[in-house]
Amino acid sequence: MTDPFPHDPSDLPPLPRWREAVRQDWIDYNGHMNVAYYVLVFDHATDALLAGVGLGPDYAAAGAASVFAVEAHVTYDREVGDGDPLDVSTQVLGVDDKRVHLFHTMVHAEHGSPAATNEVLLLHVDLTTRRAAPFPETARRALDRLAADHARHPRPAKAGRSVALRPRRPAEGGA
Repeated sequence: MTDPFPHDPSDLPPLPRWREAVRQDWIDYNGHMNVAYYVLVFDHATDALLAGVGLGPDYAAAGAASVFAVEAHVTYDREVGDGDPLDVSTQVLGVDDKRVHLFHTMVHAEHGSPAATNEVLLLHVDLTTRRAAPFPETARRALDRLAADHARHPRPAKAGRSVALRPRRPAEGGA
């Protein structure tokens, strides 16, 4: 079997990154970052990528259009606590005329252990009609370039997952 990604990892284009530390007011009664704040950090990473392709807050403030999340999936792999530094990489998995599919991977920035993932589908929306609309050409070209670069990276193993309660096999037992 041939390696589908024959490139030396050092030859791969870098993925966009967002860095942020866990704030004390994000800690819940279980002593770790509340699930809502994982999503907030992923949203910050999304906003940074969108700003980089001309679809950020300034674009929305101009009033013509913006980008909305229409579907998302989060996995929680490791607890993080107050002050922990987070590093989120973003991979563009696909783009079409009106949508972009992103996959975020959050790691603890000091030791690189996986903390969470977020897969999100975004839709470009005309703010006057509140309906889907094609991306502006410059943003679409930028997203296409990112998607092409990011396609050289392996597809994240957790991309495309769904939530389901699967029947246990008899050997699994337990409660």
